[in-house]
Amino acid sequence: MPRLIDKSGTPIANPWTLLAKDCSLEQAQAEAGQLIVPLQLWLASNQALRATGKPLAVWLDSDESVTALAAELAQLPLIALNFPVFTDGRNFTNATRLHQHYHYSGEIRAIGDVLRDQLFYMRRCGFSTFDLRDSVKLEDAQQALQDFHDNYQSTIEQPVPLFRRRAST
Repeated sequence: MPRLIDKSGTPIANPWTLLAKDCSLEQAQAEAGQLIVPLQLWLASNQALRATGKPLAVWLDSDESVTALAAELAQLPLIALNFPVFTDGRNFTNATRLHQHYHYSGEIRAIGDVLRDQLFYMRRCGFSTFDLRDSVKLEDAQQALQDFHDNYQSTIEQPVPLFRRRAST
């Protein structure tokens, strides 16, 4: 069972239902509650989905770009970015783009193959919640967010690089 933590490592309730990539419009309409729909379903049927009156969010696979949602980001409370395998880090870029280029202020959730070793870096790129893989121990995930106390590079959390912070003191 997936577990959700926020960027401070606190376990939080998950009111959202993540729909499968091959979910049809009819299946989505039949689901109850808050839905995270795959990008392709959203692009093909967003008017019909909105007509359900359900709270909606969208998830993107690693080969999909946030530019497809640019005009609608303000209406979406959550964007989930899928990591299909540990070695596919393309959604780190999507998270950074959401913050830096689109000034997205909603929840950015990491889903899929979310492992301990990625959490600190995901948070640096702007992820606000993490849907942990079953094999990840909660205590390990919480510790991962505390592994480092400072960054050399600029990040979403700390936009001023270390050399500039040191020069100003």
